[in-house]
Amino acid sequence: MCLVRLLLLGLIATPLLTAAAPPSPDARLRAIVAPVSAERLRANVAGLVSFGTRHTLSSQSDPRRGIGAALNWAEARFKAESAACGGCLVIERPTTTVQGERVPTPTKLTDVIAIQRGTERPNDVVIITGHIDSRVTNVMNATADAPGANDDGSGSAAVLEAARVLSNHKFPGTIVYALLSGEEQGLYGGKLLADYAKTQGWNVIANLNNDIIGNSCGSDGVCDARTVRVFSEEPRWQGGDLLRAEMRSLGGENDSPSRNLSRFLDSLAERLPTIGLDVRQIWRNDRFGRGGDHTELLNAGFPAVRLSVAVENYDHQHQDVRVEKGKRYGDTVEAMDFSYLAKVTKLNTAALAALASAPAPPEVTVEGAVSIDTKISWVAALTGTRAFVVRWRRTDSNRWEKSVIGRQACRTVVDMLLLAKEIAPPPSTCSLVLPGIRVDDWVFGVSSVSKDGFESPVASAVPGGAFKPYVAPPARS
Repeated sequence: MCLVRLLLLGLIATPLLTAAAPPSPDARLRAIVAPVSAERLRANVAGLVSFGTRHTLSSQSDPRRGIGAALNWAEARFKAESAACGGCLVIERPTTTVQGERVPTPTKLTDVIAIQRGTERPNDVVIITGHIDSRVTNVMNATADAPGANDDGSGSAAVLEAARVLSNHKFPGTIVYALLSGEEQGLYGGKLLADYAKTQGWNVIANLNNDIIGNSCGSDGVCDARTVRVFSEEPRWQGGDLLRAEMRSLGGENDSPSRNLSRFLDSLAERLPTIGLDVRQIWRNDRFGRGGDHTELLNAGFPAVRLSVAVENYDHQHQDVRVEKGKRYGDTVEAMDFSYLAKVTKLNTAALAALASAPAPPEVTVEGAVSIDTKISWVAALTGTRAFVVRWRRTDSNRWEKSVIGRQACRTVVDMLLLAKEIAPPPSTCSLVLPGIRVDDWVFGVSSVSKDGFESPVASAVPGGAFKPYVAPPARS
């Protein structure tokens, strides 16, 4: 029997607290992100710009100029942070050879990643990414100066700063800090990372891809230093026609794991007003007709979103460095707003800490056809889990509107006996009936809550709603 049912019946007593309550999850997050520094972010961007160009086809052997020198510098930065935390980061350089429309000859491609392994659930992984390569007007020009300060020195700097700040803490889940190559030439670094994650067998909960996050004024003079855009795909691409056939009958057009990750970030920004940033959810995979590295992780079935500035400045993006009629062009440090970049980095850092602290979202299903009641069922690993939150909303609503909270984790009596012996229980299935709630009119989901109060994103009870690669249901005989 599920303890949520017992709780609803009032059969389980909650022990009285005898000690001072620990800081709330939000208070802990505020403390964690406080050291994020605009000055360090500026230094990171300046360091990247100093290599002249970081074009994927530039030199890989010159010690001072080109993509090779930039990758070595980034690796050294990760190693320095690892030394400061007693070796808490494992540094890797996934490498492959690529060739394509923008890579005319076979070329070595390398990502640099730092892995901060979780203390309880090391296979549950959250990833922050930025691409380290840069370009000018001609995407094939590998020799001209391509500062790449905002695109994507800003995202790369955020990755490095998140690693510096978060490596001072321990988390149940694993955090991966990744600097990717080859984005401008065809999202090659994103695919390399996705393939690496699959090879490692990681259960990727989320990818936060940061690409152009360091300016607050657009090329038309419009400024917005209080908003960051979060792009999320819908419907889920991975799964293709098989998934869409299920969705036509059962719904889920607005409930991919990436869309729920976007909702999670929006809620987090609201709960942490001291960051000074609002999330504007953009309901498409990326900017109109454009793309970023998170797309390759989505193609592999991993939840992923892109964070980008509220207003882009096209004079300082994909441009040769020059002055024309008194106007400056080029992606330079001077065109950036490091106070704004610090805000976006704080949001990323808080999200990584929260996601790595919360249990993985459960896998959720719903029943209720031809019934006045709705039954929600979910399967979840119970290690580190205190409770589950069942949520639902009208089908035309963006925000979760109603909820039922289970004060204890959902476990069978046998599971409880195993816990008493400190044996990790197997994944358990729980269910909850919502009387008088008709399944047709609502979307349902469930989140997991850790013992210290960190809540996961909601996993929706729709086809493809699970926070893991889509697996088609068995064919009916």
